[in-house]
Amino acid sequence: MEKIPYQNIGYDFKKISKKMKLTKQTITNVERIHHDGKLYNVTTSSGNVIINGILCANSGGLGTPSNERVVAGMIHKAHLGVLFVDEIATLQPHTQQELLTALQEGMYSITGQSERSAGAMVRTEPVPCKFILIAAGNYETLKHMHPALRSRIRGYGYEIYMKDTIEDNLKNRLSIAKFIAQEVNKDGKIPHFSKEAVLQIIEDARRRANRKGHLTLRLRELGGLIRAAGDIALEKKAEFVTKQHIFEAKKIARTLEQQLADKYIERKKEYEVIKVTGSNIGRVNGLAVIGGEDAFSGIILPIESEVTPGGKEREIVATGKLGEIAKEAIKNVTAIIKKHFGEDIKETCDIYVQFLQTYEGVEGDSASIAVATSVISALKKIPVKQNYAMTGSLSVRGEVLPIGGLSAKVEAAIDAGIGYVIVPKANLQDIILSKDKLNKIKIIPVTTLTEVLKEALDWKGKEDILKKLLRK
Repeated sequence: MEKIPYQNIGYDFKKISKKMKLTKQTITNVERIHHDGKLYNVTTSSGNVIINGILCANSGGLGTPSNERVVAGMIHKAHLGVLFVDEIATLQPHTQQELLTALQEGMYSITGQSERSAGAMVRTEPVPCKFILIAAGNYETLKHMHPALRSRIRGYGYEIYMKDTIEDNLKNRLSIAKFIAQEVNKDGKIPHFSKEAVLQIIEDARRRANRKGHLTLRLRELGGLIRAAGDIALEKKAEFVTKQHIFEAKKIARTLEQQLADKYIERKKEYEVIKVTGSNIGRVNGLAVIGGEDAFSGIILPIESEVTPGGKEREIVATGKLGEIAKEAIKNVTAIIKKHFGEDIKETCDIYVQFLQTYEGVEGDSASIAVATSVISALKKIPVKQNYAMTGSLSVRGEVLPIGGLSAKVEAAIDAGIGYVIVPKANLQDIILSKDKLNKIKIIPVTTLTEVLKEALDWKGKEDILKKLLRK
């Protein structure tokens, strides 16, 4: 195979033309590529190949073997532009290493490999690939990210934690309205939304924000509701999507978490795992959520406690697939009992707490007030009203602290037929539900465990304990 140096191409076309029998059109193409300053692989009309500036005679003709073909990768196509990588932390380690090298050097070889070539590979000289990298990913997956790559991003760029809510003001409400119109136009089939339907979507954006005075920025889920309501309106041949269509869409387009929560409540009520009437010692209806940040639903979390003489365990024994935070929160209950009743129950009693049939797992400390109420009820033999449910974190001083997912939890209590729900007073503004639903339940805001006990326990015949508790 005869090789002609790269510099000869563009200076002596006649010599190349005579030697390689190139056509006039081929010479024009070679000249154009040479003047652009980028010459990698060119197959001539006579069946020869120019590879990285070297003209190769008798190189196999137009049918270049697949394992010798070179196709630029995304980092090369993004040269002098922008490269966007979604879910960057889920890339394979070797791919992250390649990305790191490209960022550092500004050049990277193009490699090609054929599935029929038993691993044979062609690799070019380093090719320019200078680009601006924009990457996205979830906070939870950062631990899988190549530490050197993340270091370069932090060192030469910016890390930004994106907001998931925006302030609920006129400007942003109009932005939600524009988003609805965009989704309708993108779909191309569903009808436009009436004013009342737009206002209902905005209301749903408030509820999904899980924060008073804010609108959600999780527009993917909001877009799903818009399209589901549009499909219903289209099926009914309505001129516009109405508020009623949105209500119907929310019934049929429920997330898996919501469907599981419905079955969970239905079955546990059927077998009386969840009780909403009468009173029981040591038994409390706690509240929890299932699902991730993107889509969660509330569930009733029945909790039972038993206190027995002994003190051999020296701590609370809890069962029910608890996370570390939940376990730590339960341990704090003994300090609270000692403060309120002057008893170090770890020295004299064994305490057992069971989260009944909690296969979903419990994370966080939002069940703290429910556990404390359950243990104190079992310790003092004071019944708990079963038409009450509660949620809230608890400090070691007995203060009730705010928690997340409150709207979903209150909604679960309503669906279960519970009449009263105890919530942290600091969270009261975060409950965003329709008036029709809120009219079905009484919400009791509290700031201390004493207030919780006063409301949830049936003090008949135990008034002396209550008076002592209120004096604390």
